[in-house]
This record gives sequence, C-alpha cells and structure tokens, in this order.
Amino acid sequence: MKYSEEISNKLNELLIKNYDAEKGYLNAMENVDSPDLKIFFKRRASERSQFAKELRTEILRYGEIPEDSGSFKGTMHRNWMSLKSLFSSNDEEAILEEAIKGEEASLEEYKDILKDRTLPPSIDSLLIKQKNAIQAAINTEKVHEELVS
Repeated sequence: MKYSEEISNKLNELLIKNYDAEKGYLNAMENVDSPDLKIFFKRRASERSQFAKELRTEILRYGEIPEDSGSFKGTMHRNWMSLKSLFSSNDEEAILEEAIKGEEASLEEYKDILKDRTLPPSIDSLLIKQKNAIQAAINTEKVHEELVS
C-alpha cells in the first residue's frame, strides 16, 4: 500500500465514525424532551459534521476518495438508542449513556490512529484537536447524565 493510501484509509475510518456520530446525535436530539439536551446534541452533531469536513479535506489532499456515508454498525447503534429510549423509564439518561459509549469508542479510535508516528504534522494536530473535543464532550455528557439521573 502506498503511504498516501495508508493515511487516507485511516482517515476514512475516522470519517465514517464522525458520520455515525453526527447521525447519532441528531437521532438523540429527536428522542429527548429537554430543550437543554436538544441544544447539546445539536451542537455535538454540528461539531461532528465539522470534523467530517476537515477529514474529507485531508483525504482529498492526498488524492484519495473520501467515504460518503456512515457504517452499518453506526446505523445499528442508532437503532438501538431509539429502541432503548422507547422502553426506558428515564429515556434521557439512557440516551446519554449510549452517547457516552459511542464517544468513548470514538475516542479509542482516535488514540489508536494517533499512535502512528508516521502521520504528517498537519494531520496529527488535526486529530489531536478532534480527540480533545471528543474528550470534552464525554466529560460534558457525564455531567449532563448526573443531572438527569
């Protein structure tokens, strides 16, 4: 595999995760009543949309083709969040729990890719910035979870 293909494959994996997260947050926004949580989830969806745009730009910079949509696994997770919210006595807490699980999995993906020391500095700094934003979102979600439980 060429160097640029390796980089773009890794970035495409993150791109798919960000598509999934954006759709998941929009789904979560539709399944909560709290105006504050709706705003919070909308902001997270917008943030993930921005992450996807940044990743697409980097993939194109390497002359590769960016992915266009999320994964089957992401679709299943969103369906599970919807189903869980229907049967949960405190659906906002359940939705926050699922959002945290998704973000923690995403954070691990970023950490794994950042272990690759062959990434160009521009990509490395982009991924660190995005990873830090995901960690901040996890921290905020945990605070929200405490407030709704």
